[in-house]
Amino acid sequence: MNKVERWKREKHPLDVVEDVYEYAAEGLTFDEIEARAGDGEWERLKWAGMYAHGTHRGYFMLRTKVPGGRLTPDQAEVIGEVADEYATAPEEFGGEEQNPTWGDAFLDITTRQDVQMHWIEIEDVPEIWDRYDEVGLTTIQGCGDGARNVLGCPAAGLDDHEAFDAQPVVDAVSDYFTGNREYANLPRKFKLTITGCRRDCAQSQINDVGLVPARKVVDGEPYYGFHARVGGGLSDGPRMASTLDAFVPPEDAVEFCRAVAQTFKELGDRHNRGVCRMRYLVQQMGPEAFERAVRDRCSVDLPSAGEDLTTGYTGDHVGVHDQREEGLRYVGFNVVAGRMGGDEFAAAARAAREYGTDDSTIRLATDQNFLVTHVPAENVDALLDEPFAREYSPDPGPFTRGAVGCTGSEFCNYGIIETKRRVKRWAEELDRRIDVPDEIEVVRMHMSGCSASCAQPQIADIGFRGETVKLPEDARSTNAEGDAIVEGMDFGLGGSLGSDNRFLDWVEAAVPAEAVIPALERLFAAYADEREEGERFYEWCRRVDNDRLREIMRRADAPVSGGVAADD
Repeated sequence: MNKVERWKREKHPLDVVEDVYEYAAEGLTFDEIEARAGDGEWERLKWAGMYAHGTHRGYFMLRTKVPGGRLTPDQAEVIGEVADEYATAPEEFGGEEQNPTWGDAFLDITTRQDVQMHWIEIEDVPEIWDRYDEVGLTTIQGCGDGARNVLGCPAAGLDDHEAFDAQPVVDAVSDYFTGNREYANLPRKFKLTITGCRRDCAQSQINDVGLVPARKVVDGEPYYGFHARVGGGLSDGPRMASTLDAFVPPEDAVEFCRAVAQTFKELGDRHNRGVCRMRYLVQQMGPEAFERAVRDRCSVDLPSAGEDLTTGYTGDHVGVHDQREEGLRYVGFNVVAGRMGGDEFAAAARAAREYGTDDSTIRLATDQNFLVTHVPAENVDALLDEPFAREYSPDPGPFTRGAVGCTGSEFCNYGIIETKRRVKRWAEELDRRIDVPDEIEVVRMHMSGCSASCAQPQIADIGFRGETVKLPEDARSTNAEGDAIVEGMDFGLGGSLGSDNRFLDWVEAAVPAEAVIPALERLFAAYADEREEGERFYEWCRRVDNDRLREIMRRADAPVSGGVAADD
């Protein structure tokens, strides 16, 4: 038994929620918490949505769950105000100047439609939870080995790509698992996504469970429900999900997801943390045997699959879009690497109230952006003139539009390299330096600070995962700091989801960070010269041999070290 399983057996992890109130009331330090509850408490605190900062002992990251990414303006305003008030660094860690790009009191929109905040002190958590309770928000099971935030289409109920609005099912599944002690201790995290959208923007192919729209004709009558995909995931050992031969009616979706969780609970590996994700179980058993195991544990008899209604993949909702309702628009704002000020997020919520209708919402997207919905057409210009809207423009350059970054070494215990600031600098620099063909609206560039793939690099046009790089002797003399060891990354090309889904190839390993921008310039110059009509960058990367891609990238005009403005 690994140590995490031992810690979970010592005390049910959901019991830690009551411990938080106790620790806060007594004002315990990290050392005092550890002395009282042992070092396993840091793992159990994840079930409360709290990650202890390894590099800033005494402070937490707090993760807020947002099922389907949907927030009312009141909820979004509270999240922004909480970040502005509580996500503040102490003077010993830089105070308001702790981050040279974002300053202080910011929040991060994640690739799982969550919101993360840093610098949270445990004595403030009960007050935050009270404020959350007033508007129907929670952090419970934002982390830990249970059902995580349930993903959905951020444009659910808004446009014509939908077969039906699946948000009620998202909410029902989320409500079932949140706080459910029977399924709060699984072998590993359990990621679900549910959508009625034909464009699969909720990324069913890379989740443990993905429910996508389908139609089944019974006695001559068409019924709408879901097809089920299982066993997808990234990190080490990435795998695209397998489709089961099952049709899941909306009213049976909770029971189906419960049966999958039960299968994972009973049959999943609890010994080796490296291979205990559900995708390994599906791979080992095979999809057919896994489906039989799920059916054996499901209290409803699921019919065989019908007609799959998924037609493609939409990676973002940036821009101004027509809604189904006459005269209404929704606006997708671009937040590079998902980070923005808490005051700005609260301002967006207030703008949704001011310029929208009573039905207006804030929607979080898996590309770390957000939407404001139900805006009358005549109010769009006024909304776009708000200060936050000018900062997070719905009309960005292609690299800025496709830039995704994980937390990185700034706060994450596993991060090898800094990511958030680097992604923002690089995206803006690339938009200035590279002319992308006019019909290419977005180039997806995803950066993870380690191999855990929180930024989903495997599905990007360009993907990075953090490494340290030992420079050769002749390169150290030109390096800005004269360092022998510098931040670097593995460099991947050619990933995508959808009908042409494929994980990228890791074309080059351990590239010094400051060599990346020149390499991308050379790649895009070759792409512009060689691309076929309408060919996207990831398609060109797949067509060109990896050896030649490496040769193009290595054809450096400048040393590996200094002079790259994007990483100065």
